[in-house]
Amino acid sequence: MGYLALLRAPHVLRLLGGTLLGRLPAGMTALVIALALREAGAPYSRIGLATAAYALSAAIGGPVLGRIVDRTGQPKVLLCSALVAGLGYALLALAPGSAPAAIAGAAVAGLAMPPLEPCLRSLWPDVVAEEQLDTAYAFDSASQQILYVAGPLAVALIAGTAGPVTALWTAAGLGFVGALVVATTAPARRWRAPARAHGSGILGPLRSPGLVLLLIGLAGAGWTVGAQNVLFIAYAERHRGALPGGAGLLLAVAAFAGLLGALGYGAVKWRSSTGTRTWALALGMAACYLPLLALPAPWPMTALAFLSGLGLAPLLAAAFVLVAELAPVGTVTEAFAWLVTLFATGNSLGYAVSGALVSVSLTAVTWCAVGGVTLGGVLLFAARGRLDAPVAPPAAAPLGVTV
Repeated sequence: MGYLALLRAPHVLRLLGGTLLGRLPAGMTALVIALALREAGAPYSRIGLATAAYALSAAIGGPVLGRIVDRTGQPKVLLCSALVAGLGYALLALAPGSAPAAIAGAAVAGLAMPPLEPCLRSLWPDVVAEEQLDTAYAFDSASQQILYVAGPLAVALIAGTAGPVTALWTAAGLGFVGALVVATTAPARRWRAPARAHGSGILGPLRSPGLVLLLIGLAGAGWTVGAQNVLFIAYAERHRGALPGGAGLLLAVAAFAGLLGALGYGAVKWRSSTGTRTWALALGMAACYLPLLALPAPWPMTALAFLSGLGLAPLLAAAFVLVAELAPVGTVTEAFAWLVTLFATGNSLGYAVSGALVSVSLTAVTWCAVGGVTLGGVLLFAARGRLDAPVAPPAAAPLGVTV
């Protein structure tokens, strides 16, 4: 089944379009917060606190909202969270010069960010045929590469023409409209997670050892992407004037390569298990990063940026399928939310550590980037038995005990 067949399937275009629209604020928020607060005269320390509050609260809120979706369904959670997140954006827009308002608004916007990614990935098995699942997850992964480019471009366009505060209102509106489009589809309205088995406890999907190992391995890929951002920024600064577009060109080239990589992955009929594909793709992504250590002249570096971007989206496409396979019954949306959280956490840590290494050397930053996905790939290879093993059913709860 190809991409045309996928896109012709009922509800697919609407779900993809609504999810992309509603996820666009996630690619806009960090930059637009910085621009709005800076325009209001806020110091960089306050900007750092506000963006950190957004990132931290989003990492916490995602799995919580995912668990609520698994228990209650998608529409109410998507719409209510979009409204609350909109209030956070409104607080930021109305009082960007106030430190408490800026930090509280950013925290609320992050905490209530609608869980559109986990919800869409939970829906795919009900929307497309089983033989189309790899293609659907690959197209989903490819679409993320668009957000990496479209989000900052949207901020630049709106902030440049109408101001950063307008961009904040736009982010709030896009989040709600996207959530509304998805929540009102028939698949989202009728979707219900299977009942959790007794004994699932507070850990939810994290009681699956294979899933935990997968999430840690993917955090390594997130680390690499965060370090890559710093590498490209620092590299462009040291080759100022020799690279049109600077770091933006390198990042856009890598994102475009990821889109092509995901589309190529989804077009192949795979015979290997999902677990095998996942660890192989993680190690392949690491191999694509190794040539960056050469730190060549700008145009060869652009080619290497393209090479480095090829592996991420196919890796995520395989991981999406594997998360669904490894998540215990009734926890799939929360499991997908943990994937978003762990990847974002790894991304932030890679960004922070590589930022501290810039003063040492670009080679140190490059090794930092290569190291994250390499360690993650080695971990997944070492845990390959767990990745292919089915989740063991939990022990039955003793009579009279409520769990």
